[in-house]
Amino acid sequence: MLDGKGSNDLIKTKMLFDKMQLNQKGKTIVEYVWLGGTGQDIRSKSKTYEKKIESIDDVEEWNYDGSSTLQAITQSSEVLLKPTALFDDPFRGEPNKIAFCETYNIDGSPTNSNFRHFAQKVFDKDAQKNEEPWFGIEQEYALMVPIGTGLEWPYGWPLGGYPKPQGQYYCSTGVQNNYGRDVMNAHYKACLNAGVKIYGTNSEVMPGQWEFQIGTCKGIEIGDHLWIARFLLLRVCEHFNLGVSFEPKPIPGDWNGSGCHTNYSTNSTRNDSDLKTVKYHMERLRKTHSRLIKLYGENNQARLTGEYNKKNFLQIFYFNFLFILFCYCIISAYHLIKYFFFFLSFTVWLVFFKAQINIPSLPN
Repeated sequence: MLDGKGSNDLIKTKMLFDKMQLNQKGKTIVEYVWLGGTGQDIRSKSKTYEKKIESIDDVEEWNYDGSSTLQAITQSSEVLLKPTALFDDPFRGEPNKIAFCETYNIDGSPTNSNFRHFAQKVFDKDAQKNEEPWFGIEQEYALMVPIGTGLEWPYGWPLGGYPKPQGQYYCSTGVQNNYGRDVMNAHYKACLNAGVKIYGTNSEVMPGQWEFQIGTCKGIEIGDHLWIARFLLLRVCEHFNLGVSFEPKPIPGDWNGSGCHTNYSTNSTRNDSDLKTVKYHMERLRKTHSRLIKLYGENNQARLTGEYNKKNFLQIFYFNFLFILFCYCIISAYHLIKYFFFFLSFTVWLVFFKAQINIPSLPN
């Protein structure tokens, strides 16, 4: 069975985390985190401050070599980092911080992977603020063991072989069913310590596959918290010598794919007792489905096939109000109130919200 570094994982991880206790002589370390040129690669580097960092306003802009991240040419390689969201650093401990950043070219224009810049403009509009969009995202991923240059195989699987068929692994317990609980627990606690709005987690259908949920987040903060949660997962897995795959179909064949499901609501839908607004939103999504499906990430054609408990969303847009009615839930947040969320697989928070904005008066 593939298991990363072996039986000394927890001991070595504890030794690494114990280094948090070293005296920093009154200084603070800030880890700047940003997205590289692919829009999926997470980059970071560290900077020392002579003061305590209290808010994102205390974190200075910085720069890096964009020619090494597919964001600039060698002759003009400087890219600027503009901090946008601040988190505690669970690896270095107090008083150290993690700053999630936007990236800009030296002329002030956003880089090729800085979609947050455009999303902020959408969420800042008065009409959108009045709608107060809420998001909850379910991020699936597979733990992978490196087995050679550019090669990897799922954690817990026999090398070059396969485990028993799916059915016993989802929300499972027991060593014969559950692969990676120590990794999940370390990531869960790292997110909570950092201040990431992690809602929960569970093992998934494919062995070695997991899911964590981020939310409830309002507006653009959903992107900040999701990306930092991914960053923390990658960092935790470094300690276990494991990789992480967010690929829609990590293993071909009769094995579950990984998605990033989006739960979404607005003031209009949360107060929509007769589902009129929800139905109108669904029709807007139906009309833009073919265009939007192309924006939801690469290689989804391997996953959105209609198999493995998922609808075929490649060509056809589905919604079912009998199913939606079961999605009413009671949430405790200062007081109990009935909120309405409709569940949308394979969407991303911005393009979905943008498809709903500037909604005219609803037809009779």
